[in-house]
Amino acid sequence: MGAPVVELDPPKGPSQAVKDLFSGAMGGIAQVLIGQPFDIVKVRLQTTTQYAGALDAARSIYRNEGAAAFYKGTLTPLIGIGACVSVQFAAFHSARRWFEARNGTKPGERLAYSQYYAAGAFAGVANTVLSSPIEHIRIRLQSQPHGAGRLYAGPVDCVRKLVAHQGVLGGLYRGTSVTLLREATAYGAWFTAFEWMMNNDARRTGVDRKDIPGWKIAMYGGLAGEFLWLASYPFDVIKSKMQTDGFGADQKFKSMRHCFASTWKAGGVGGFWKGIGPTLLRAMPVSAGTFAVVEMTMRALG
Repeated sequence: MGAPVVELDPPKGPSQAVKDLFSGAMGGIAQVLIGQPFDIVKVRLQTTTQYAGALDAARSIYRNEGAAAFYKGTLTPLIGIGACVSVQFAAFHSARRWFEARNGTKPGERLAYSQYYAAGAFAGVANTVLSSPIEHIRIRLQSQPHGAGRLYAGPVDCVRKLVAHQGVLGGLYRGTSVTLLREATAYGAWFTAFEWMMNNDARRTGVDRKDIPGWKIAMYGGLAGEFLWLASYPFDVIKSKMQTDGFGADQKFKSMRHCFASTWKAGGVGGFWKGIGPTLLRAMPVSAGTFAVVEMTMRALG
């Protein structure tokens, strides 16, 4: 097992769950504010072929839609992603404590990394109930035409129209199966990578986890963000395609499997990695900010 790494070792129970939820919510708000401009470029690259690359997309969005377009659809993720990240961290720490109890180890002792991955995957699965509709709404708002061709007046109008097309499950929750695969894979990798770097640093330097400086937390969080997307990006491409697809006669993809097959036929392996550049560029500051804010909030709460 190696030397134990001391976590924050807060008391268990409802009070700790509230701290996990609140800290995650603060991290989620930071995530949206940092990442939204990158995210709209990523979605446009994944779902259209009109741009030569990320810089071309960014220039085109700025020129045709203005600077405010980079924060198009922000209200939904600002509220929703705060809730999602809140659930992610609360679920991860809940699963981590369950593994500690199952292993008979003291709070803060390192788990097997397969257990960190399982706890992260559990967090992703728990998060899917929220993230699937929230991201569907965000993607619809980000990818809709500008000006007179606008399809949705805002998040509420988008929800109403999606439900009117195919109901709650077929409309609002379209793409949930691939979202579940993406979330489990992504957050398994995200939390495992972060815990490995934090544990390795604490062991190497001989300090408690709570004494690792903020700049290192941000650096390790940023690197964990790269692992998250490298592990899950093909699922994200399929999710974006399904959640920007039309309805009725305009629907191109009949199922997740059909979308995978169509993407392969149209672009081969490269089709599953379209837009990965700006995504990885976005991942470093977004994930760094998320982990730094969450960890520092937890320390402030005691």
